[in-house]
Amino acid sequence: MGAGHDHGHAHHAPTSGTAAAAYRGRLRIALAITLTVMVVEIVGGVLADSLALIADAAHMATDAVGLGMALLAIHFANRPPSGNRTFGYARAEILAALANCLLLLGVGGYVLFEAIQRFITPVGTQGGLTVVFGAIGLVANMISLTLLMRGQKESLNVRGAFLEVAADALGSLAVIVSAAVILLTGWQAADPIASLVIGVMIVPRTVKLLRETLDVLLEAAPKNVDMAEVRAHILALPGVEDVHDLHAWTITSGMPVLSAHVVVSSDTLDSIGHEKMLHDLQGCIGDHFDVEHCTFQLEPSGHAEHEAKLCH
Repeated sequence: MGAGHDHGHAHHAPTSGTAAAAYRGRLRIALAITLTVMVVEIVGGVLADSLALIADAAHMATDAVGLGMALLAIHFANRPPSGNRTFGYARAEILAALANCLLLLGVGGYVLFEAIQRFITPVGTQGGLTVVFGAIGLVANMISLTLLMRGQKESLNVRGAFLEVAADALGSLAVIVSAAVILLTGWQAADPIASLVIGVMIVPRTVKLLRETLDVLLEAAPKNVDMAEVRAHILALPGVEDVHDLHAWTITSGMPVLSAHVVVSSDTLDSIGHEKMLHDLQGCIGDHFDVEHCTFQLEPSGHAEHEAKLCH
């Protein structure tokens, strides 16, 4: 390292495990409930000849895969770092969320297609059986939603599972309404209409989750971190003359990371020392923006021009 090239690193260890790890047990219970209801709705859909029930069962199957992947991702995400994977497998959580999105979009498209086919070729649906099986699905989904309610605020991975179950709960409600309409009026088109509603409910939520997941994969700044404010806070510290190469991104849910090159006057470094300057920077970012894992490089005035020459 060249003379005068001062490095400063301030690290706070990230919280133990990923944000989803604390909800592993609840995800397992939700998975068991989902698998059970999926089987029940498949049986009910066949017996009642209800596309809405079969569509909801198909969505349940996707949920089961999604929940299984979420649990698998938590397992890998909490494996310790290695020399080659310095953040361990934490990003596996985000990849699982991405896979969930793709599965949901696929199921949504399938349900919409099948519903249109039912309009073309109507099929008689037994409203009474459909109400019973739809009610079982709704109760089960509400239990799963309660289990995942808190975790979905802290982890994209858990949020993916939560949104899938939420869409299923709404789907079960649509199934019950359509079956009631068939019972009361005999209008068979209510079943494919309910299927269309289920398909339409899947897509917007999935697109929103997909956008958030891609932001993480593309290393966009965390949603709760305003980069202009971060820069302003750093520049407000006594002795700081400039900040460049400022970056913030998210490794996985609950693990934001920040790095910056901070230009500090020589007088300040001489008077308070590098360690105090690093503590001040860490406190500034950690207190105001809740970013625990930060890396700072302290530089004297004029060093940025030296770096620029080395890059050419």
